[in-house]
Amino acid sequence: MLNRTRLLAMARKEAIQIRRDSRSLVMAFVLPVALLVLFGYAITWDVADIKTAVLDQSQSAESRALLDAYRASGRFGLHRRLTRPQEIAPLLDRAQAQLVLVIPPDFARELGAGRRPEVQAIVDGSDANTATIILAYAQAVAESYTSRLQGAALPVLTTQSRVWYNEELTSRNMIVPGLVAVIMMVIAAMLTSLTIAREWERGTMEQLAATPVSRAEVVLGKLLPYLVIGFVDVVVTSLLGVFLFGVPFRGNVLQLAVLSILFLIGGLGLGLFLSAVARSQLVATQLAMVVTFLPAFLLSGFMFAIEVMPLPLQLVTFLIPARYFIVVTRGIFLKGVGVSVLWPQALLMVVFAVAGLGLAMRAFKKELPS
Repeated sequence: MLNRTRLLAMARKEAIQIRRDSRSLVMAFVLPVALLVLFGYAITWDVADIKTAVLDQSQSAESRALLDAYRASGRFGLHRRLTRPQEIAPLLDRAQAQLVLVIPPDFARELGAGRRPEVQAIVDGSDANTATIILAYAQAVAESYTSRLQGAALPVLTTQSRVWYNEELTSRNMIVPGLVAVIMMVIAAMLTSLTIAREWERGTMEQLAATPVSRAEVVLGKLLPYLVIGFVDVVVTSLLGVFLFGVPFRGNVLQLAVLSILFLIGGLGLGLFLSAVARSQLVATQLAMVVTFLPAFLLSGFMFAIEVMPLPLQLVTFLIPARYFIVVTRGIFLKGVGVSVLWPQALLMVVFAVAGLGLAMRAFKKELPS
């Protein structure tokens, strides 16, 4: 049974140790903010100011109107005008153009006859994701232009689009809530990965072993100060997301707080487990980075959709806690949903928290090696 006095004394001891350790303070309060700002600005899937070259073989009023439509979209910068097809390949080879529009000589005549002329769009496909987005933008502008011209002659289906949750289709609105989950997974495990290993390296484990404090009281006592720090980090990074990056927050603050605490307990428990196993601060931090950062970044659904991964990797993602917290942060920030929708993720984070604490308590031993 837990003794409240011993538990609080252990927590106070750890808090004093944190205050004296400048490295832990930097990791606790500076690193999460630095990572959020760095990745928040560096990672984007938006495509703007597309470097565009034009080979206008029509040289007509209609072709000039089409190019005006591309300019007016705000996404295409018409940087070069070509005179021969042979100029296309060198431009793409040197990355001086991302898109080349080739307007055929009969462009105006085809439009005048009520037909839809073909405009060739040549895209640099070395970045497949960017190329796909550029092609979609280019096709949308061309279809909008021809539909306006031929609306009276050819009946066209008129559609009205409505985007929910991310009306501006800004990738930052999806990236930043995911970053909060990824960063806190890494920071939580790295913070507590130093705690037990520090006791062994500094020789204070002997004093700890001589006290009547139980294994559960040691683990929970060491976890409590870092839980407070982790919660402050979640608050700070969430506020930065809203006020610095302009991410909308539509959900319930209390629900985000409770689910964040569940997630942090699991991450902190994992760090304590690694610290107890490694008994070396260097090894423990390296393990924490390998176990948390790459899986959270690559296999949580933050960067890549889980549905397109090979089946074996899809199964592995169920073991990545950040997968569930990313759904929570994006759901609460962008959709405003609550526990009625997020209860599966909440339940799995409870399992993660119990497993993290259980592993930490099982791995930690007060007995000194003989």
